[in-house]
Amino acid sequence: MNPLMNRRLMLMGGLSLSGLAVMGCAGPAQADRPPPGHREPPPRMERDLPYGKHPDQRLDAYFPRGPRSGAVIVLVHGGGWRIGDKALRSVVDNKLERWLPQGHVVVSVNYRLLPDADPLEQARDVARAMAFVQGQARHWEVDADRIVLMGHSAGAHLAALVTADRQLAGAHGVRPWAGTVSLDSAALDVPALMQGRPLRLHREAFGDDPHYWRQVSPVHQLDTRPQPMMLVYAARREESRDQNQRMARAVQKEGGRVVLQAVELSHREINAELGRPGPYTEAVEAFMASVGVHPRGAPPASAPPPRQPSGHWQSRL
Repeated sequence: MNPLMNRRLMLMGGLSLSGLAVMGCAGPAQADRPPPGHREPPPRMERDLPYGKHPDQRLDAYFPRGPRSGAVIVLVHGGGWRIGDKALRSVVDNKLERWLPQGHVVVSVNYRLLPDADPLEQARDVARAMAFVQGQARHWEVDADRIVLMGHSAGAHLAALVTADRQLAGAHGVRPWAGTVSLDSAALDVPALMQGRPLRLHREAFGDDPHYWRQVSPVHQLDTRPQPMMLVYAARREESRDQNQRMARAVQKEGGRVVLQAVELSHREINAELGRPGPYTEAVEAFMASVGVHPRGAPPASAPPPRQPSGHWQSRL
């Protein structure tokens, strides 16, 4: 079965694990938010923009109808490195409804999949897509450095690898961006994952070569201070908690800024629920505002998100 058929099958369902609700937190400035009940007109969209020659090297760009904030949110879908699609409702729907009215441009990326491309080649595709978006900055009326790279599951691994591996990103023309949000990856320290009890999808993706494991391991490719990172993980998903804590320690060791965010949501809900009003979305927006990605009309934020006294919503190493 070819990758395009795999993507279409993914549109009929989703990957899910267990989980429940989210804890409370403070959010960013509320400037220029639409009033309750307000419905934005359909967004202007440019579909299937090519950033490479392969049919899967395509992205969709969504543009706000009103004034722009100058920022871009780049979404990288999950699917075990084998399935998934940029147009999945769980990938885009709530995020578009939330962030287009704030003036952000939202981009959703497809990339080549197994068996056509291994995870390292997939990360290179994500880097190519980022360079393409930065190259469109003037045309789209946005700032090339005010980009948040955001991935879920396998897409979070790819986003984290592009963030950690400066050589990989630079080789494809990527310039510094504002920050990265990783949504519930369980593959950030790949050697530790593969030396434990990896799932079949991990064995199929990463094989049995320890040298390759290090090549595709964000923890092991991190050798300098990366862009600021927010690492979101399912509080009840032990393997994800361990992997995200490993990544946070590695970022801190290199002098980088990292926010660990545990949420009482399932693996699937961490993706699908982001954008719905509530403390989880507000926590992600607080991080985005702290790296300069804030709603149109909101004052710039240069300080990191405040740590809550309870420590319930946010923890730092």
